[in-house]
Amino acid sequence: MDASPTLRNKRDLIEAFVESVSASGAIDEEWQEFIRARRDAELEAIISAEGLRPAETRAFVEAAFRDGAIRPTGTAITHVLPPTSRFSADGGHGEKKRRVLEMLREFFERFFGLAS
Repeated sequence: MDASPTLRNKRDLIEAFVESVSASGAIDEEWQEFIRARRDAELEAIISAEGLRPAETRAFVEAAFRDGAIRPTGTAITHVLPPTSRFSADGGHGEKKRRVLEMLREFFERFFGLAS
């Protein structure tokens, strides 16, 4: 896994699943459920940490998985962010947007292609 750039950020997920899997279960179903649970938990952590709008964030992420990429432009990302003034010097809208996009991009890259 260390030799593959696409698997490096997924290593802990794979190792945690291997440790939790039962030999008598349906591996494919257990994998799908494991990834779904971890994905939901990590997305909730991002939403809580950044104070994002939950429904809009989930819709934004689902669209990214459907389309195959995080879209940094357009109005969808602004619906995810909490209300802030775009014009005040200390509003921090641009910095917040950049930070949230980076977190969501890392989240997307971590889980993209792991579950159906």
